[in-house]
Amino acid sequence: MSVMRVKRRTFIAAVGGAAAWPLAARAQQAGAMRRVGVLMVESDPVGQLHLKLFVQKLQELGWTDGRNIHIEVRLTGTDAERIQKFAKELVAWQPDVIATNSTPGTAAVQRETRMIPTVFVVVSDPVGEGFVASLARPGGNITGFINYEASIAGKWVDLLKEIDPRLVRAAGLFNPDAAPGGGSFFLRPFEAAARSLAITPLATPVRSDADIEAAIAALSSEPGGGLVMMADSFMGSHRARLIEQAARHKVLAVYPFRSASADGGLLSYGPDFSDLYLQQGLYVDRILRGAKPNELPVQVPTKFELVVNLRTAKALGLELPATLLGRADEVIE
Repeated sequence: MSVMRVKRRTFIAAVGGAAAWPLAARAQQAGAMRRVGVLMVESDPVGQLHLKLFVQKLQELGWTDGRNIHIEVRLTGTDAERIQKFAKELVAWQPDVIATNSTPGTAAVQRETRMIPTVFVVVSDPVGEGFVASLARPGGNITGFINYEASIAGKWVDLLKEIDPRLVRAAGLFNPDAAPGGGSFFLRPFEAAARSLAITPLATPVRSDADIEAAIAALSSEPGGGLVMMADSFMGSHRARLIEQAARHKVLAVYPFRSASADGGLLSYGPDFSDLYLQQGLYVDRILRGAKPNELPVQVPTKFELVVNLRTAKALGLELPATLLGRADEVIE
């Protein structure tokens, strides 16, 4: 499902029709039913799970789709034209608030409106992208929840080196059309951390599955190479090809998303995305009750997950350090 329009009845089925929500009466508003638009640059099962969590949080806070709120959703995939088209549709609908995920999705909504309150998640550099004036004082109609701070890229390199101390080269894969700062946001700390560990950093832009295959094949042509999948919406939606090629060429790889480890990636380290979507629901609720986006500071993640896929490690012939396994929040066996 690459492109979808999801309306109210789909939501009711998706969240399982929770019966009685104790805060529902308190959420009733005078006048017309409230409107929430959702633009998600995710259309796979993981994205649908995040959407379900967001809707459930609103229900817990008293907002029941079809009763006192109308939720209109667009699941876009990563095609830029479709993202912009659906952003335009949602803004024309004139909702009370729009919930977005990803930098491209938030940018698309910002191009259509500077008035409708917008709450983002899965955006790494909202100041650099011009979405907010500062984290503490957003200053406009947009606020939300950062998924990564730039320094985490150094942690990804550290984990690669811990997995294999013989590592001498590290490729950072990213799509410059989707990555924050065109890739520079993560590349600076990635390169600094690599050099501090006597690793040669390789900035590796990719825009297609073919690019991913070629980059990993080139990296595997000599021993001592590993890769980091940078965090952007393109890489997230194309993670299956990266995981497949890393396994085929027996290349060590670190990922920013838990879903990558669950899908067979060696190791992932990043924020708890489920928590971010629950927090997004809280901010949407506050705006529906009268708060202004410029009164709600942008929040940084507080929950992180280290997930190791032991099956993949064994397939690669790796003996992972006991200290690493001991720190893992989850070990997939």
